[in-house]
Amino acid sequence: MRLHNKSIIVTGGAQGFGLGIVERFAAEGARLMIVDVQGDAAASAAAKFPGAQSMRADVSKASDWAAIAAATVKAFGRIDVVVNNAGVSHKNQPMLEVDEAEFDRVYAVNVKSIYLSAVHCVPVFRAQGAGAFVQIASTAGVRPRPGLTWYNGSKGAVILTSKSMAVELAKDNIRVNCINPVAGETPLLATFMGEDTPEKRAMFKASIPMGRLSTPLDIANAALFLASDEAEFITGACLEVDGGRCV
Repeated sequence: MRLHNKSIIVTGGAQGFGLGIVERFAAEGARLMIVDVQGDAAASAAAKFPGAQSMRADVSKASDWAAIAAATVKAFGRIDVVVNNAGVSHKNQPMLEVDEAEFDRVYAVNVKSIYLSAVHCVPVFRAQGAGAFVQIASTAGVRPRPGLTWYNGSKGAVILTSKSMAVELAKDNIRVNCINPVAGETPLLATFMGEDTPEKRAMFKASIPMGRLSTPLDIANAALFLASDEAEFITGACLEVDGGRCV
């Protein structure tokens, strides 16, 4: 198994891409800490996989990240990989119609969480002599769509921050990589489109050369590679899982 006995935190692991990652990683032998703001859903997900544990946590809060790191080390003795998957968006709408509170929440969940995960997990990685981050960013940070300006900016920040982390942490044998999914079949899809209608879906699919939206399994397979020892010499990469959207 490609992740046998690896201790892995997956944020936003109760649904969408996160749940797809959890399912794929569990099949490859990972020991999982499933983190989600929806605590009951995280617990339900963990119950499906022997040895998996769950936590209700808000990844934008320092105290919650301290608890995530401590609970994972207590449960499994170490942290091998952190998958920063949790994310939110504002509704697809003109940029000036997004209010300040919504803007702040997007940046807190999508960007500040990366900082907090580093604050609380990098010391663990350094003590072990190795570790890896897999950040779920977005094609929005590479090829932005109209109506999602502040979300696009947050994902661009994730991408550049991750590259900078990769350079700074390489000497510690800590890898940092990104995945850039195109719009997918997740609960956020309607938010990205503004409304979930056949016409909107057709418009989004038409922007993807391979003619379909992404699936949780598409993202999970990419995350599996980056989390595994097969990627031990890969850091600072951003893998676009997008059916050609960014070409």
